[in-house]
Amino acid sequence: MSAIRSITVFCSSSRDVAPVYLIAARELGAGIAEHGWQLVFGGNDVGCMAALAEGARVAGGHVVGVTPQLLVDKGIADRKCHELIITGDMRERKALMEQRGDAFVALPGGVGTLEELFEILVGRYLGFHNKPLVLLNIAGYYDPLLQMLQHGIEQHFIKPRIHDFLFVTDQVTAALRHLQQLSTGRGET
Repeated sequence: MSAIRSITVFCSSSRDVAPVYLIAARELGAGIAEHGWQLVFGGNDVGCMAALAEGARVAGGHVVGVTPQLLVDKGIADRKCHELIITGDMRERKALMEQRGDAFVALPGGVGTLEELFEILVGRYLGFHNKPLVLLNIAGYYDPLLQMLQHGIEQHFIKPRIHDFLFVTDQVTAALRHLQQLSTGRGET
């Protein structure tokens, strides 16, 4: 794996999430910037997305937002991004976010975040890319999903090696440390 220059983060734009998720998003954004990595994210100025980008900007990071025209039209695009890429649809958005990231982090989120998470995980599992993926299980949010993956393994729908492609932690600092070790060649992908 080559050095990490950009981290793509998948997360929620819900305005109604608990503060614990906003705090984690802000901490992650700041940590990405402090490591000298560029932040690539969904490009909206609400919820965890807003906290993430603001954390990165306050820490001096470069922020790239990728959002579809539909969400720009709704007035939620983050116009403070250093680079705001407006796409025609969600598929183009996801493709650009994947291309622009050297590694991926999934914060808690809704169906869009789950879709992005699984697209990256399946791509890694099938060998389309070898980019690392971190699942930030803040406040146990992803516990049911992790149980479902284990159930899939037990029922022989999922191969146990799925665990090799997903680093799971409930601590932002552990996620950043893992990515730093990978970037410097001291960790496993």
